[in-house]
Amino acid sequence: MTPPFADFSTLELTAQGYRHTFVDQGQGAAVLLVHGSLCDWRYWRWQIPAFATQYRVLAPSLRSYWPGAPSPGHFSTAQHAQDLQALLDQHIPGEKVHIVGHSRGGHVALLLAQRMPEQVASLTLADPGFPTPGAYSYAPLFQQVAERLEQGDRDGAMALFVDTVNGAGTWKQMTRWFREMIQDNAHTMLDQQQEPNLGPSLEWLKQLDAPLSFITGENSPTRYHHCMDIIRQHRREDQLHRIPLAAHGMNLANPKAFNQAVLTALQA
Repeated sequence: MTPPFADFSTLELTAQGYRHTFVDQGQGAAVLLVHGSLCDWRYWRWQIPAFATQYRVLAPSLRSYWPGAPSPGHFSTAQHAQDLQALLDQHIPGEKVHIVGHSRGGHVALLLAQRMPEQVASLTLADPGFPTPGAYSYAPLFQQVAERLEQGDRDGAMALFVDTVNGAGTWKQMTRWFREMIQDNAHTMLDQQQEPNLGPSLEWLKQLDAPLSFITGENSPTRYHHCMDIIRQHRREDQLHRIPLAAHGMNLANPKAFNQAVLTALQA
């Protein structure tokens, strides 16, 4: 049987003093795919080849995520945004880029777009997630996950997190490669628990001269809808796509519909 990622080749580039690993596939306008918690470039398995038929797809693993080395003291959404800007400046200097961020990667995408607004061709946020107070806070979840990790219960910690963000029973239904990816990045949960608990500044979105699109799963948790509502206080989206038969992991549960939604957003 062919390994699941045999058709992908990766590049390495040092940016912000860190050796980053990323996929660069296809030709045309650049599309940057920004993964969320517990993931890496492999999360975009079904998106990279689909988008590469029309675009140049850049899919990096963020700092500290597989296969990169841990970077103690340098783990935050702000650091990841700085890293991505440096990577883009070195790899495709001066080019405009379509930014697509999922979950925590949506927070990173927002911070990156804020840093380089004139280079943003479009901004697409799939269930963007960032720190919010009150009932939608994930601080208690991170604490429970950290406690299980410290007790040596890695599988239980990952199951708790995945089932909370995507729905009960999700972990048991996941394929082997997805479980391996999550386990490879389990250590980042401890870093994420310690990162600054600050949501993004969004006032600047009113001046962003680029299309903004949201994508959400038909069954996505309301926490992500809450984050989208916060963004809407500063900028209404140009498009909203709902992916049927899917929750938070919409790009894996229904990749055909998700890919079409992204392609439509890129052409807005």
